[in-house]
Amino acid sequence: MKQSLISVIMPCFNAEPFVEQAIESVFGQSHPSVELIVIDDGSTDGSFQKLEEACKRFPGLKVIRQNNQGPYPARNLGIASAQGDFVAFLDADDYWSPDCLEKLYNAMTSSDADISYCGWQNISEVDQNGPPYIPPAYEDEDIISSFLTNCPWPIHAALVRRALIDRVNGFSTRYFSSMDYDFWLRLSAVSKKIIRVPEVLAFYRWHQYGQISSIKWKQVIDAWKVKKDFCKNHPDSIAHIPYEVRREVIDNFLITHAYTAFWKRDLVSAQQLFRVMFTSNTWRMKDLPYIATSFLTYRLFSSLVDYISNDTKK
Repeated sequence: MKQSLISVIMPCFNAEPFVEQAIESVFGQSHPSVELIVIDDGSTDGSFQKLEEACKRFPGLKVIRQNNQGPYPARNLGIASAQGDFVAFLDADDYWSPDCLEKLYNAMTSSDADISYCGWQNISEVDQNGPPYIPPAYEDEDIISSFLTNCPWPIHAALVRRALIDRVNGFSTRYFSSMDYDFWLRLSAVSKKIIRVPEVLAFYRWHQYGQISSIKWKQVIDAWKVKKDFCKNHPDSIAHIPYEVRREVIDNFLITHAYTAFWKRDLVSAQQLFRVMFTSNTWRMKDLPYIATSFLTYRLFSSLVDYISNDTKK
């Protein structure tokens, strides 16, 4: 039986050390019909030269260049050029197991799902690898409640029907570090036909080259805004969720991360998050001492925290 074309969308910005392996990962897939669209997002290293060389090796590779706009406009540009009825996303510094797309495709088509997803592992270039992780079977749960709690999977751990992507007009570009989270949430409001492949098939590479995910406080604030926007724009989807639960997964999400950053001494993140708690009116009376000190300069804020910490230990 003929296998449908899968379009893989890959934004690339200054990924010279990794992009060749990412491309080989795509064209090494056991699924027999794959195209790869790479959007060079204004790279200033040797990434584009790597892409030109790869075009000679892989006829199914298409390269598009744009001025630097970020990964989400790049993904939207790639979607507009995609020919497949199924779409997967892979960043230029990540990779898949050789059977990833085949297993996601077979699971989706055999169950008539709109999204299939799998487990993943963080691979570190500078430290120990993270443990393999297989997400829960969200299809057996309240999908909206689960997705509001956390982003269900990373961008490269799922396969999506193109028709579903078109229904939500692709990626929004409002909140730079959480648009994959926003994407999965908005898709969940359109279709809850999802299926899990309970295997680790996707690999996310951690490195020191300025990844979006390395700026913790921006991630937290953007994810918090995504949650709030989803609830505002999809009241019917959340009507069954009690108000107390919604407050827990939205406002208390921000509060919890602020204190977690504080006690882990990530004071850059803590300072930013306490300030947002105040300006968004999500604080409680007991939070005021932390919030007040967060409006000091960073130097004074960190010095005060160190002084109190040392004084407490005496």
